[in-house]
Amino acid sequence: MGSFSIWHWLIVLVVVLLLFGRGKIPELMGDMAKGIKSFKKGMSEDDSSDDDTRTVEHRADETVVAKEKATKG
Repeated sequence: MGSFSIWHWLIVLVVVLLLFGRGKIPELMGDMAKGIKSFKKGMSEDDSSDDDTRTVEHRADETVVAKEKATKG
């Protein structure tokens, strides 16, 4: 009673095909794949932007030190 038979799955498949159509399902899966790729790309860019931010902060510190030395000297 708790598991689905093959007939249940066939009925679900027919209903899904009727609702979405044959061409819509691959399109939805393609959109999902693009979303996952975009998410992974965003995560990797976020990691690299953290490194860039540290580099910019380090350069800003060097600039401040150089300006202080120039005004004192």
